[in-house]
Amino acid sequence: MKLEYLIYYFAFINLVGIIVNIADKIKAKHNKWRIRESTLWIIGILGGATGSYITMLLIRHKTKHKSFMLGMPVLALLNIAMLIYLFKICL
Repeated sequence: MKLEYLIYYFAFINLVGIIVNIADKIKAKHNKWRIRESTLWIIGILGGATGSYITMLLIRHKTKHKSFMLGMPVLALLNIAMLIYLFKICL
């Protein structure tokens, strides 16, 4: 596995997490069709938890949901630990 691809993947999946959370916040404000919570969790599990969590805090989205406020930081730490582990393998 090339280190370059790993960096691109994590940057991309975190960008997806950011965009999806912003889109869901906008939809919530306008009482439109919402993005499923399961989709937000899947993005977090796939490596986008850090971007998702930071975005949630910045735009105050899902901050009243204990599952998100506890689960996303845990996933973010796991994502970061996995990234560090994969960096060590690639080097």
